[in-house]
Amino acid sequence: MRLLLAEDEKELARALSTILQHNNYSVDVVYNGQDALDYLETELYDGAVLDIMMPQKDGLSVVRELRAKGNPVPILLLTAKSEVDDLVEGLDAGADDYITKPFITKELLARIRAMTRRQVACTDPVLSFGNTSLNRANFTVTCPAGSFRCSNKEFQILEMLMANPGRLISTETFMDKIWGYDTDTEISVVWVYISCLRKKLTSIGANIQIKTNRSVGYMLEETK
Repeated sequence: MRLLLAEDEKELARALSTILQHNNYSVDVVYNGQDALDYLETELYDGAVLDIMMPQKDGLSVVRELRAKGNPVPILLLTAKSEVDDLVEGLDAGADDYITKPFITKELLARIRAMTRRQVACTDPVLSFGNTSLNRANFTVTCPAGSFRCSNKEFQILEMLMANPGRLISTETFMDKIWGYDTDTEISVVWVYISCLRKKLTSIGANIQIKTNRSVGYMLEETK
């Protein structure tokens, strides 16, 4: 699942990002409310974790503006104990949940799981293209002739492709959205995962294929 984390304390943001990625979330990190709003309005996320007090635009303003525009992305607020009144205002504005600093990792992860489960329950958990379906809840790819379960990175790549069939997605986009903007991972890792997915799709008789536009990126097409 893909999350946006907005926290202006950079050391805390880095620590939270590491924890979330270790628990199989893809995380984009921003350090102010305006960037959080821009990302949430232009990208697709399964959830957002927003600090209430941030520069440029506070977390409450981000919640209000998103909900006013009909954006239903689940939002968890990070709040200090002294911000209780702001917290109530945030929940009234449309935030889904909150957690008070300092918090323990297990509680944060549990609240994120609960928040995103509610989102999945409200949307179709299955993506389909051609004779192939991808279950977002259990990472399973199914065709009439068989099925397989994706690894976390395989799932995120295939989800992006199946949500945008026929659309070219650059290698850099995969790197930024799945491995993160500041990753030290070599860009060739995308090709490795694409290659694995191709073999697995072929093995179960999928009538879809991941096509390469050399030096640009990849797109998903239905075979004839």
